[in-house]
Amino acid sequence: MQQYAKAVILYNQLSENAGPDEADVLEQVKLVHELLTELKVDVEEIPFSSRLDSVEEDLLKAKPNFVFNLVESLNNKGSLIYFAPALLDSLNIPFSGGSVESMFITTSKPLAKEKMERNGIPTSPWFYPNTIPRLEPNKKYIIKPIWEEGSLGLDEDCVYEGSDLEFTKRLSTLSPKSFFVEEFIDGREFNLSVLASESGPEVLPPAEIIFSNYPEGKCRVVGFSAKWKEDSFEYKNTNRTFEFPTSDDALLMKLKELARKCWHTFDLNGYARVDFRVDNNGNPYVLEINVNPCISPDSGFYAACEQAGIPFREAVRRIVNNTPALKFKI
Repeated sequence: MQQYAKAVILYNQLSENAGPDEADVLEQVKLVHELLTELKVDVEEIPFSSRLDSVEEDLLKAKPNFVFNLVESLNNKGSLIYFAPALLDSLNIPFSGGSVESMFITTSKPLAKEKMERNGIPTSPWFYPNTIPRLEPNKKYIIKPIWEEGSLGLDEDCVYEGSDLEFTKRLSTLSPKSFFVEEFIDGREFNLSVLASESGPEVLPPAEIIFSNYPEGKCRVVGFSAKWKEDSFEYKNTNRTFEFPTSDDALLMKLKELARKCWHTFDLNGYARVDFRVDNNGNPYVLEINVNPCISPDSGFYAACEQAGIPFREAVRRIVNNTPALKFKI
């Protein structure tokens, strides 16, 4: 088969001395480039930076039929992630994954939680730092960044008892525009990946995060250390499993239904991942919705495709073919 389509892989230009969470995008670029080439697509890579005029010039010069959008931040700021789809929209270039609207809303965790609440999707109670009511001493709370992904700024030292005076002191030092507070669900954690198909969104096999060898009293949080610090206790003892007893069947079915509802509620495209916590009574809560989640070979999304028996080339093909306004299929 001859090449008949031109694609640009757009990815965030790395900052100087980029950390592993930021540099991981290069693994995704390499993977997508290889698989699009196998699909007989001509590929060019363009870094996305704050020089929007320069990026626009490069895109127009490349004349792609579509863009595979891998931009995860701008100047390492997650709050600016929607700039990439906004630019592509303005140029009328079809692009994979989330729209401007879905990207902006899901990246702002409070905005996403507000939409979940309006649409009957369970999510844990939350507050802005300057609107926190009297905290319940028998509950735990977690401080989270509003915008950042990859668990940047999140670890177990962000979890406090409601009676902890240090919690109140710390809140007084935070900008209400950058952080919010969520009731901490001290239970099980699940990730459910969703992939587009010709018949609609396919929810891939659920994964549970297992906190192995955690001593009593240590908070079970998939924070920055667990994701990126390979020499840390959290990284070595936070593992993923797709194996479940039959007693979990009803819960897993409910999680799948909620993941599908999130897809439709937020009008998603291509691929997504929905993160859950389940309390000790079996009640699920959506933590966040990840539009354009990480797809590097060691990511949860990649592992879910493998578990489902979907070659990743087929996953990339589905993501591209679900691109709005694309005039052909690959």
